[in-house]
Amino acid sequence: MKKTTLLLAAAALTFGTISCNSPEQKKENAEQKVENAQENLSDANRQLDSANVEYTADMEKYRKETADRIAENDKNIVELRKENEHYKKDLKAEREKRLTELEQKNTELKMKMESYKADGKDKWQNFKAEFNHDMDGVGDALRNLGKDNVKDKK
Repeated sequence: MKKTTLLLAAAALTFGTISCNSPEQKKENAEQKVENAQENLSDANRQLDSANVEYTADMEKYRKETADRIAENDKNIVELRKENEHYKKDLKAEREKRLTELEQKNTELKMKMESYKADGKDKWQNFKAEFNHDMDGVGDALRNLGKDNVKDKK
């Protein structure tokens, strides 16, 4: 019985002190909440700044990589045109047409990359995926066109 009475008294005392906050305590609690919110905002801003730096660095790195790939494609086109002299007339014309198409596509990709404006990380990821697909297509087509087919040479 003593334990029950003691527990009830302790509970009453605890509830009494919690629910009877003085105006000063309420003001202190409110100030603490404001401080916490400001700290949280500062942390969020630092994280956002860090994410933006990473996003910008990723864009610049990718632009450099694609510029190198586009230059490599241009180099391959020039080499394939030189090799084209050794092919029969009808195949030569067909290959030249295909090289012109691939050169145009390569130029379009270069312009697409140069004109891309930062528009959010999600859109950037989608752009990169589509751009990689297109770049791979041009590269594969150039490699396939460059395979020697001895029976078609002069």
